[in-house]
Amino acid sequence: MATARKKPASTTEQPAADAPAKPGLRILKKYPNRRLYDTQTSSYITLADVKRMVLEGVDFEVHDAKTQEDLTRSILLQIILEEETGGVPMFSTASLAQIIRFYGHAMQGVMGGLLERQMQAFADMQQRFTEQTPGSPFTPDAWTGLMGGYAEQSKTLMNQWQEQLKQAGSMFPFGTKK
Repeated sequence: MATARKKPASTTEQPAADAPAKPGLRILKKYPNRRLYDTQTSSYITLADVKRMVLEGVDFEVHDAKTQEDLTRSILLQIILEEETGGVPMFSTASLAQIIRFYGHAMQGVMGGLLERQMQAFADMQQRFTEQTPGSPFTPDAWTGLMGGYAEQSKTLMNQWQEQLKQAGSMFPFGTKK
């Protein structure tokens, strides 16, 4: 894992004054030279350090040092890209292509919400497993049992999503002639 380097005292590149932040929120600044600066530790950090913060559940935002634009999503996408190209990818080519097809589609917002709820349901399921079986190894049998619960939650979420679509369709009927 990369280690953070302390900011040299003689540099002309100074972090911009921090805007008031939410309590407990760590602010990272991104400079034009693509370096990331952690305002809490007063040191430069790497994407590997940011990944570690994500894994540890640290709340943070990344801001452009000059414009204060929120770059958090961009940095998280960079980490995902590195993970996808560096080892065993999580997304198949087909699933990435399908995600791209939803951009600009009328269902883009619905799909984003659906994926977010699915990810949260999966994370909740993993947490329950960890709490219910402390110290137990994660075996294929455990995975099979766990996936049964996840499949049920997924089915419930899909049914809710279909119901929302039906309600939206009755409010905005498609293809009706006047």
